[in-house]
Amino acid sequence: MRRRGFTLIELMVVLVIIGVLGALIVPNFLDRADDARVTAARTDVNNLMQALKLYRLDNQRYPSTEQGLEALVRKPTSGNIPPNWKPYLDKLPADPWARPYQFLNPGVKGEIDVFSFGADGQPGGEGRNADIGSWQ
Repeated sequence: MRRRGFTLIELMVVLVIIGVLGALIVPNFLDRADDARVTAARTDVNNLMQALKLYRLDNQRYPSTEQGLEALVRKPTSGNIPPNWKPYLDKLPADPWARPYQFLNPGVKGEIDVFSFGADGQPGGEGRNADIGSWQ
């Protein structure tokens, strides 16, 4: 009577095939996750820029670098106190890498700059480590 089942070689071949498929597919998913983070950061930067434009319409100036993006959530108590301040955001978003967005007034690349340092958290960089900002 012959026993039915898989041999060790058959199981090894199947595991190698699964490993090769996994090695080909997993990097594609990781690239998609990076693309999604960059897209989310660009969306957040655009939303912050819109809130800053509303702030400027109400108060005739953007918040200072010292007041920062926090001026969109809480009325500044130092520097030029805005005369017609309103809450412009419920809360400040963190970038997709869980770091705060940066704000410069005056900006280096525009009148004001709102940006994320990207995946590496350092200025500059290329690819997924590149800065994502309002100038793009």
